[in-house]
Amino acid sequence: MPYAENRIIHDADAHTMEPPEWLDDFGSKAVVDYAREHFSIGDDEKVFAEIDRCRGLQGDDEFRASAQAEVMQRKNYRAHGAWDSSDRREALDYLGFASQLVFPSMPNTLLEDMEHTAPASLTYEVASAANRAQIAFCADDPRLLPVAYVPLQDLDLAAPCATEAIAEGAAALLIPNRMPALHAQSHVAFDRVWAQAQEAGIPVVMHVATPDLVMPPQHRNNGLPIEPDFHGGGENFRSVSYMAISAAPLQALSMFVFDGVFERFPDLRMGVIELGAVWVPSFLRQLEAAMDAFDRHEERLKKLSLRPAEYIHRQVRVTPYPTEPTGWIIENSGPDICLFSSDFPHVEGGRNPLRRFDNEVSGLTETQRDRFFRRNFEDLMGSALDTKALALA
Repeated sequence: MPYAENRIIHDADAHTMEPPEWLDDFGSKAVVDYAREHFSIGDDEKVFAEIDRCRGLQGDDEFRASAQAEVMQRKNYRAHGAWDSSDRREALDYLGFASQLVFPSMPNTLLEDMEHTAPASLTYEVASAANRAQIAFCADDPRLLPVAYVPLQDLDLAAPCATEAIAEGAAALLIPNRMPALHAQSHVAFDRVWAQAQEAGIPVVMHVATPDLVMPPQHRNNGLPIEPDFHGGGENFRSVSYMAISAAPLQALSMFVFDGVFERFPDLRMGVIELGAVWVPSFLRQLEAAMDAFDRHEERLKKLSLRPAEYIHRQVRVTPYPTEPTGWIIENSGPDICLFSSDFPHVEGGRNPLRRFDNEVSGLTETQRDRFFRRNFEDLMGSALDTKALALA
């Protein structure tokens, strides 16, 4: 019996858990060396020891025999299908989701950091290798929708990176939610990226990275003992960094609205993934307040044909955390924005996100619930679902 049954549910946030050799067959020596050197954001010795333990577990017949029964209990490298594509197809059968949007884990964080620390040529070379690895992982199952990273570090190199990713079979283009070092995400030079995504009928997405990319690391220097994260480690979010998690995507979305990106590309869809959603109702109201305050003075605002919040409703889709009041968010922002996600196999998604979300949306209408679990994702993904030949019941 699958985890989700008797209804169509799309998972807007799933991941691969990459071993150190993930890019070996896809990148140059410089790429492989850099990726291995910067593989972990935590305790390298602890991470590599856990990976080795999980290699043994994944090869153990007894452990594998209980994979279906424990499909939502096993997390990170212990999860069935964490890095083996054949196992991932089985895991998706066990989960019962109609599709998964599959993000990288290590390359996602690595590349967002590289945009601020590495030469642009190397950043884009690593992105190319990581994207080809991600697409190859998903290639044999049309339900697995690969996400490809397009760095915005360089105004000229982003468009060719998007071209390659789309040609290779990317189902979504991932951009950093943190602002690039020298320009905005809404810079007109990136119109070549948005045009390609719109023409291909695939979304552009943003995804959370690490706490130190959300808040400066000095926020931990408060004279108090360091708080462990919610599963006892040190690399994930805590209460204070959670409070700031929406800052970067709010800045980016504001620029996409007010700088006219959504106006110029009305069929472009954007997903804001694993960045929470409790901020959505107030953000919609703040957009309207900004328009009313500045539309008489700013020429860019006079060029907009819609009210600011209308662009969000038309083009932006957001995943709440399972711990957030999803029903309240939908009631106060509308039924067309929020999406279901499991974060499989990351521990942050919890052991039963479906139950949490079912409880949260139980007071909504059947149509509203269907939009949350299915229809809004189908709107976000556009032709990526069609070209992947998904059999939607």
